[in-house]
Parts: sequence; structure tokens; C-alpha cells
Amino acid sequence: MESALYGLDGFFVRAGAGPAGHFRTSAHASPGFAAALLRLLARLDEALGRPDPLDVVDVGAGRGELLAALLDAAPATLAGRLRPVAVERAPARPGRDGIAWRDTIPAPVTGLLLATEWLDNVPVDVATLDRDGALRYLLVDPATGQEAPGQPVSGPDAAWLARWWPLTVPGTRAEIGRPRDAAWQGAVAALHRGAALAVDYGHVAGGRPPLGTLTGFRDGREVAPVPDGGCDLTAHVAVDAVRDAPGVGGAVLVRQAGALRALGVDGTRPPLALAHDDPAGYLRRLAAAGAGAELTDPAGLGGHWWLLQPVALPGDVARWLI
Repeated sequence: MESALYGLDGFFVRAGAGPAGHFRTSAHASPGFAAALLRLLARLDEALGRPDPLDVVDVGAGRGELLAALLDAAPATLAGRLRPVAVERAPARPGRDGIAWRDTIPAPVTGLLLATEWLDNVPVDVATLDRDGALRYLLVDPATGQEAPGQPVSGPDAAWLARWWPLTVPGTRAEIGRPRDAAWQGAVAALHRGAALAVDYGHVAGGRPPLGTLTGFRDGREVAPVPDGGCDLTAHVAVDAVRDAPGVGGAVLVRQAGALRALGVDGTRPPLALAHDDPAGYLRRLAAAGAGAELTDPAGLGGHWWLLQPVALPGDVARWLI
């Protein structure tokens, strides 16, 4: 998975349209997502005492679309203090002036660290329970996609599975989320003061999928997760394990639908009478409502998890932020 996504000819390293050409995220779906994050950033800025500069770091930034949207929408009183950084392992492809590009997370960060659909692309191993009740790593042939059981799972990986995703039925499988926990721990450690926000597909204990979630995407369609570099490889995140990663604590874990509504995203259709009184205004509000409905749909993007981790802020400020 590491090689297929981030190797010399990996999916995210190749030239082309970037992630937006293959799958749709909240950042790509509507400017309403960036507007909501801008409200969150404004609240965080106030909690921090309006520092100058105010860092905004986007981890897994793709082509920098989200940062560009934040910069374009920010009021002058905020835009002049923003220091946007795009973190991306693919070669930098700057599009919007004013965005710095890095291949690692900078430190220290004072402000907001964003990770929208980043953790689901942090490579993981897959474990399966064989007919004899033994946990084994699942191997896959990159040329054919053929799967086969590998060595027994032991050590920290086995301990993680026992704690977060125990397998008891032969044939079931799980993604070992320990690398995601470590990645989030490292991201949070880069913060001096502020908050880190992860937005991703995910699940919690009691709702783990029995066959895991590893899959592939190419050209907007779901495909078999063959690690040949020709498709995105993604697996949902065990968000409760990430929340409780060593050295991380006090995070708020909520669904995107509730978080976005708290930040002013509204999917309610405008009253039909407005179409008669103000046709242009009605159409604008109707379009915004459609975008808001997509972002908050619990069966779609609204079902994403938001994990908001405050650092060096008052204890209750995370809930005030969203």
C-alpha cells in the first residue's frame, strides 16, 4: 500500500488531475465546506488571541484546493495574518499564490491543522482470522490482486487488534490501524497552540465491518484494491483508536452533519414564495441548500467523523469551536 500510493510511480505521486479527478471529498463538493471551516478558524483565532501569523496547515492537501478556498473567502482582517501550508508527499504543484508547500508537517504550529481524508490513506496492513483461529497478515499480489494468508500477526499489531478490533469468526478481517494512530499522534505533536481537525470515513467499536473496508477508486469509480499504483487505496479509520492514541487526549468526536450545522451549513430549501419576490436570490439559496444537503447527508458525506483535538486551549473550548 505504501509503494502503490507513495512510491516513485505511486497513485498520489503521478501527474494528472490529482485526487479530485478520482474521488469526491467534502472539500471538492461545495464551497460551503470551506466556509464552515473558515468559521471554525475564526473562532479558534479568537480563542488564541488573534496571533500573527495564524497557521493553517492542510495535511494531504492534494492540489491545495481547500487552502485556496479558505484564502479566497477569508476577510481582510484574517487573510493578512494567515500562513497557509500545504503538506503533500507528491511533488508540489502550486496553483494559488501565498501557499507554502512541504512534504512533512511543519512545527511548531499555532493555529489550525487540517487532515481531511488523510488518515484513510495512511497505509495499513490487513489481518484475517484463518479456519484454525490464527490471526494472519493478508498478502496480495500487486500484479494480479490475488490474496493469500501470510505470517501470524504478533507483537504490537496483535495487541492493537485485541484492544480495538478483535476478530473471533474465521474469515473475518480487519485493517490494523496502529499506523493511523501514530500519524495522528505526530500531527498533534506539531501543534504549539491551537487545534487539529481530522475529517474522515470511519467506524467505532461495536460497529466494525466484519470484512474490513479496504477498497480502491479510479476515475470516480470504486475498483478492486490492487496495489499496482493505478488506483487510490483507502480504508475507513478506527476513529476511536485514533482519538485515544498515546499522548493524545481531550478530543471531541462528532459526525460531520452535526458539526457543519453548528458551523452554519444549512440544507433546508428556501421558501417557495422567495422565488416570486426575489428569483435570483431564490436560486442562490436553493443552490446553497443543495450543497448543504450533500455535505450533511448522514448516508453520505455527513456521515464522516470529525475528530477535533485542542492543544494548549481551555478545556471546554473544543466544544465551543463546533
